[in-house]
Amino acid sequence: MEKDKKKNKKMEWFWPEKNNGGVILETEDVAAEHLSREGTMSHYSFSKGLLPPLGVGAAGRSSPHIKLRCFIVSPFDPRYRAWDWFLVVLVLYTAWASPFEFGFMQTPRAPLSILDNIVNGFFAVDIVLSFFVAFLDKATYLLVDDPKRIAWRYASTWLIFDIVSTVPYELVASLLHKTIQGYGIYSMLRLWRIRRVSKCFARLEKDPKYSYFWIRCTKIYLAALFVVHCGACFLYSIAAHYPDPTMTFMALAEENWTKKNVLIRYVTSMYWSITTFSTTGYGDIHGNNASERAFILFYMIFNLGLLAYIIGNMTNLVVHATSRTVNYRDTIQTASAFAQRNNLPVRLQEQMVAHLSLRYRTDSEGLQQKDIIDSLPKAIRSSISHYLFYEIVDKIYLFRGISNDLLFQLVTEMKAEYFPPKEDVILRNEAPTDFYIMVTGAVDIIARVNGVDQVVGEARTGQVFGEVGVLCYRPQLFTVRTKRLSQLLRLNRTAFLNLVQANVGDGAIIMNNLLQHLKDSEDPVMKDILADIELMLAQGKMDLPLSLCFAADRGDDLLLHQLLKRGSNPNETDTNGRTALHIAASKGNQYCVALLLEKGADPNIRDSEGNVPLWEAISGRHEGIAKLLSENGATLSLDTVGHFSCLAVGQNSLDTLKDILKYGGDISLPDVNGTTALHRAVSEGNVEIVKFLLEQRADMDKPDVYGWTARGLAEHQGHEDIKALFHNQRPVEKNQNVVYGTPEVKSLMKHCSEPVMIYHRSREAMPPLDRAVSQRGKPSNFKNSLFGIMSAANTGVEGGSSNRTAAISEGAGVVYPARVTISGEVSSSGKLVKLPDSLEELIEIGEKKLGFVATKILSREGAEIDDISIIRDGDFLLLLNVS
Repeated sequence: MEKDKKKNKKMEWFWPEKNNGGVILETEDVAAEHLSREGTMSHYSFSKGLLPPLGVGAAGRSSPHIKLRCFIVSPFDPRYRAWDWFLVVLVLYTAWASPFEFGFMQTPRAPLSILDNIVNGFFAVDIVLSFFVAFLDKATYLLVDDPKRIAWRYASTWLIFDIVSTVPYELVASLLHKTIQGYGIYSMLRLWRIRRVSKCFARLEKDPKYSYFWIRCTKIYLAALFVVHCGACFLYSIAAHYPDPTMTFMALAEENWTKKNVLIRYVTSMYWSITTFSTTGYGDIHGNNASERAFILFYMIFNLGLLAYIIGNMTNLVVHATSRTVNYRDTIQTASAFAQRNNLPVRLQEQMVAHLSLRYRTDSEGLQQKDIIDSLPKAIRSSISHYLFYEIVDKIYLFRGISNDLLFQLVTEMKAEYFPPKEDVILRNEAPTDFYIMVTGAVDIIARVNGVDQVVGEARTGQVFGEVGVLCYRPQLFTVRTKRLSQLLRLNRTAFLNLVQANVGDGAIIMNNLLQHLKDSEDPVMKDILADIELMLAQGKMDLPLSLCFAADRGDDLLLHQLLKRGSNPNETDTNGRTALHIAASKGNQYCVALLLEKGADPNIRDSEGNVPLWEAISGRHEGIAKLLSENGATLSLDTVGHFSCLAVGQNSLDTLKDILKYGGDISLPDVNGTTALHRAVSEGNVEIVKFLLEQRADMDKPDVYGWTARGLAEHQGHEDIKALFHNQRPVEKNQNVVYGTPEVKSLMKHCSEPVMIYHRSREAMPPLDRAVSQRGKPSNFKNSLFGIMSAANTGVEGGSSNRTAAISEGAGVVYPARVTISGEVSSSGKLVKLPDSLEELIEIGEKKLGFVATKILSREGAEIDDISIIRDGDFLLLLNVS
């Protein structure tokens, strides 16, 4: 129980919730729910500032939602984020208005004064709201929602600055009936708000949804414009307060500049500031007095650092965008120089350049799958590979029939690669390190014919090449060259063999697929390769792990000897539970059987269907192998011999029955359904086998689980020849009772897959026929059995009240009704009902049980039934509504 709790426990992350003024732990599912509202994990972690802790956190409560204290706002709430962005827009207005008012306005004027007060009102609301916004503790990454801690943190840090930058000084002066002195200086205090813009750009730069290049450029340009705007406003303020207006920089541009429009004066100041900032002046406007020159001195010194910062950032952005192109050109030049220096053929030079060009193109288009996939966790890599390539790999002939587990692992190990046209993927006679699967494109298979390279084949999407060299570890047979741009899946030989080593059965399937593929090929070269491979198999020189079942199926006793010599388990099984001994016995490979028995193979081992090697030999008519197995202890057990006998009758093979007797089997025993070989022979109408079974003293009055005896079946089916044989046959002495305690019945019940009714051998069970049971013979006595008691309870009648019943208790006259299974479809288990006296009543019962009115009644085999008298007890009836 404790183990299950640990198994089901999910990884927990720190997420906001109340816990001593901090945060509680939230389960991974809740975290995922929160992330679905907030964005992806990377977006949440980096752009919003909240990072999950490493490892598993301390225990905590799970919650379906992020729970904060009442009236506390999460800083990651989308509504608060929208409010924050709205304030950023107001900050941009403040960044322009405050320096402008400082330089160009001595007293408040509409409409700027009105806009300032409106903006101040929004920031005043934000000051109040800040007392209710939870904050992230940078040391512990806990989201604090304790109101006292929030208030203390805000009051001890930014509160005083926010108040000073928000107070509307002109309104205060109006209330105090005083004139404001230095109005512009007070407005400059509002530039404190610019910190919001800095935080905003820090988040945007880490947000993968937006282009880093354009976010960075926008930040740099806004910073440059702000500096230029401030420089223009500050220098104009110096000129406006200078005693002699004619000795200012403004006088150099406009003689009566004090009487000019504010817009003209602002444009003139901006012109000076931009030419100074960009170091393209001076020629027309410059500092005209000591105060202006002093300001310009400091302004230029500041510009040196700002320009260096801007130029450095812009250079990095541009170089980053062009670095791949520069590296590509350098690589191409280096490759060309290498080829010329070593006098490489022109075609080889072209292949080098084409491959490098393709790699550059895949890099620039984001298609370099290796680097991307290798950087991901293995589970994600496996899922991606499975989604992209599983369907095409599943259709490769080499992997047909292998387990899904191995196929999934193979897909995960495959690497996707691009090849340009006319590039060699495999060279003839090179070491077999990899084989390839075509995803897109096409390749030519080139062989050397009469000393000349010729195209002998072509591989397209869904085909494999290079596999013969890898599986047989021999030099590659062909040169493979791309015809056009192609995408290939490459599988390394070492990785492939490591995976197959743990799946020996699948390794045998792969080798079988390869051999069959070579056999089906009409190419003489492939025939020679097939002969070489078979020789290597016989000598045990294959690196591919092979199973004993593979060797037995091929009848290769030399390979079987090699595998056993290496320590293979002689009783190892395939996916169907069959051992090499089963396969060798069914194939008639006597040398393989003898070798396996010599190495300790179990002669009585069963496969998943209950078959034993001796039965495989008997049913395959391999007398020598059957004798060899029998001499080494192989037998037909009591709980299986009845099944084998019925199979022999089903095959109409009298010789097989004789062999079962020859090797100690009792052909009179029933199978798990109580059916004997005699029952089956009567049903098949095989007079010869019935006669043989009667000669072997088979009991013609032994009932099956449905109460049918062989004699009753013969009468019901009208086999006159068989009835004559039964009439002349002396009854079998019933001196032994079959009861539940005997070893025979215990063994039989042990292997039954469904309930079996065991009958006393001295009693008879008559089939439910059309006539009354008393006319058919002596009724069966089941009075003291559980089945008889249940039947009596169900019928509640004595004597034969129906012509479709069979007697159960002779003394009490209790009868049980015939029962059939009705269903609306073959695959359904159906409903078990009493068989009525007419088809009309049966249709009414079907309507009640199945919910529709049947127009046809079919047997399980599909034959239409038009008479109630031909239906037997235990039949399966298919009711259909055919309109």
